[in-house]
Amino acid sequence: MSSKLYVGNLPYSVNDASLHQNFSEYGTVTSARVMTDRDDGRSKGFGFVEMGSPAEAQAAINGLHGHTVDGRALVVNVARPKEDRGTGGGGGGYRPRY
Repeated sequence: MSSKLYVGNLPYSVNDASLHQNFSEYGTVTSARVMTDRDDGRSKGFGFVEMGSPAEAQAAINGLHGHTVDGRALVVNVARPKEDRGTGGGGGGYRPRY
């Protein structure tokens, strides 16, 4: 099991420091990051926490999954690797005129 966790359904009031603090009750937190919108800097409502060991990560899942923060039930599970979106199709390419 990985020690990197996905944390979803976060209230917009949660920041990196408070996320770190909540998870530190279950072991060593090596990183905690709330994902934000690149344009306005607002929280996207989810984040990632990396725990010191898989056992600590499992303890955090058991302790915080479904726990209510500011009226919202947290979703905590093992983070999956980012899916490759590929180059995609789409238009917008240059087309010379003859």
